[in-house]
Amino acid sequence: LGTIAKSGTSSFLEKLKDGGDVNLIGQFGVGFYSVYLVADKVTVTTKHNDDKQLIWESTADSSFTIREDPDAETNPLGRGTRVTLHLKDDCKEFTEPDKLKELVKKYSEFINFPIMLKTTKEVEEEVPVEEEEEETEKKEGEDEDEEKKEDDLDIKDGDDADKKKTKKVKKEVVEFNQVNSEKAIWTKSPKDVEESEYNSFYKTISKESEGPLSKMHFSAEGEIEFRSILFIPKKAPYDLLEGKAKSSSIKLYVRRVFITEEFEDLMPRWLSFVKGVVDSEDLPLNVSREQLQTSKVLRVIKKKLVTKTLEMIRKIAEKKKPSDENEDDENEEEEEKESDPAAEVEDHEDYVTFWKEFSKAIKLGLYEDSSNRTKLAKLLRFYSSKSGDNLTSLEKYISRMKKGQKSIYYISGETKEAVEKSPYLERLRKKGYEVLYYVDPLDEYAMPQLTEFKGFQFAGANKENLKLEDDDLEEKKLKKMAEMYKPVTDWFKETLGSKVEKAVVSNRLLETPAILVSSQYGWSTNMERIMKAQTMGSNDRSSSMVAQKTLEINPGHPVIKEIKSRIEKDSSDQDAKDMASTMFDVALVQAGLTPTDPHNFATRLETLMRLGLGVSKDEAVEDPEVELDPEPEPEPEAPAEGEEKKEDEPSKEEL
Repeated sequence: LGTIAKSGTSSFLEKLKDGGDVNLIGQFGVGFYSVYLVADKVTVTTKHNDDKQLIWESTADSSFTIREDPDAETNPLGRGTRVTLHLKDDCKEFTEPDKLKELVKKYSEFINFPIMLKTTKEVEEEVPVEEEEEETEKKEGEDEDEEKKEDDLDIKDGDDADKKKTKKVKKEVVEFNQVNSEKAIWTKSPKDVEESEYNSFYKTISKESEGPLSKMHFSAEGEIEFRSILFIPKKAPYDLLEGKAKSSSIKLYVRRVFITEEFEDLMPRWLSFVKGVVDSEDLPLNVSREQLQTSKVLRVIKKKLVTKTLEMIRKIAEKKKPSDENEDDENEEEEEKESDPAAEVEDHEDYVTFWKEFSKAIKLGLYEDSSNRTKLAKLLRFYSSKSGDNLTSLEKYISRMKKGQKSIYYISGETKEAVEKSPYLERLRKKGYEVLYYVDPLDEYAMPQLTEFKGFQFAGANKENLKLEDDDLEEKKLKKMAEMYKPVTDWFKETLGSKVEKAVVSNRLLETPAILVSSQYGWSTNMERIMKAQTMGSNDRSSSMVAQKTLEINPGHPVIKEIKSRIEKDSSDQDAKDMASTMFDVALVQAGLTPTDPHNFATRLETLMRLGLGVSKDEAVEDPEVELDPEPEPEPEAPAEGEEKKEDEPSKEEL
């Protein structure tokens, strides 16, 4: 009240120059004047120990009155202040207990001093029945009970005989209930907080029924000081990574007073699932959110929060499984299990749960956050050609690599089942190389950002120039084979024209006659499929990113050998050209794409089916002759119920 009648701006600026207290709170009276947003008139009754009880009153009309309280003796304060708001007509909602509870729980739930809310409620109370009422009730019931009393023998204890009759009446009771019952547990040391307190606090801020998957309670010191508790939920929100990047799950407090939860820069988008609180002593209380957004303090807090969240996730990933904790010595059985990743789950069940719910968020972080890419790479999990239904990490993959292997092999596709049977893996599987499966559409965006891991480059099994660490003899064989089949590869390029960039002899096929591989630096065929399925995609824009495909042929396959022998005799053989076009379309389907001309593709397949069944490809389609069965004679209609009775009756002639 001491600053209401004067402007604090000039004195504040003087203090700023002198390097004095520059706390904005209480300098301008702005906080107190906000009461006039909801009130026409404000009355402040106050009492100091050494002064009389006074009343300050104003209607926000540039004037105020101060007078001695005439009710000081009948309604003494003792000591302290009472502020009374005379609400505007359109602000009467602030008299409702539920509205007041909502406001206090949102903004002042963790304030140290108790906030009590006065409520009135009806309760039922038992009161003794007065004698006159009792006698009236007796007279009314005497006649009815007279006969019953003759038959029933009523024996009463001494205590029962002395008891008076009672009745229930409704009574209004005034109560003061504390609204801000939750404690600001982040102000305590982590060792002083029980697990049940963390769970209760998490349920309060997240409005969820079950506890968190993991938590991190810490305080940051140094350039910026703040305290924080971060939680990872057990389940991902239904709208994870949808819409605008707002980390509304992190609540910002300044000295335990809630400021906001709608910061776009308090947490990056890929960590928007993390819930928690941040309480800073270094942020001013009553500055605009726009100023906070550009605050250096906020940028430092964000960096620290990301670091701590990654540390929390890493701890979940490094948790030992219960079976590992019980066994200290490694035995032969463990070594066998390690050699077979499909036999045992690699991670603790908590991390399996985390990855199932939040894998997309981690991959988005890999795509967006270049500064934390190395840390995020250690958190990645994939299915692989050796892990069966279990997931594997990049570190475990490297530990199982073959001697001399220089690349981390991967293949991208629509589903795990599809890539397991992919022809691209034929020779890789035979040589015993493990291949990671990229079956999440987000892998196509995120993984190209990770060029290497611990010195090993990534090599796509469905990309060109695949190196298989072959020995010199195999490389010489492949080179010689390419020379032998150069007329065939040239013929394929000439026949297919602009559909392929080139045709080469494959080093990865065993049983499939031909496949299509994409450029090493362009979109993979799987990425091309994903982009074509985009609702808002543009064919013109995406066509510029589609790399020319290379046709790889298997020189050992009988179909390729037959084509080779045919074109050596006649390079314009029509059957060979049809077979080349069909082979190209089949390779497209195997790559997850659609033939450009489905009608021609279907026609060629039909021709192959005819030949396979020994039917001439020129035999015409005829309408089948159909002999219709003679129509059955209509059965006589059954008479209705009434008519049946008439048939039973004798006719006039019979009568």
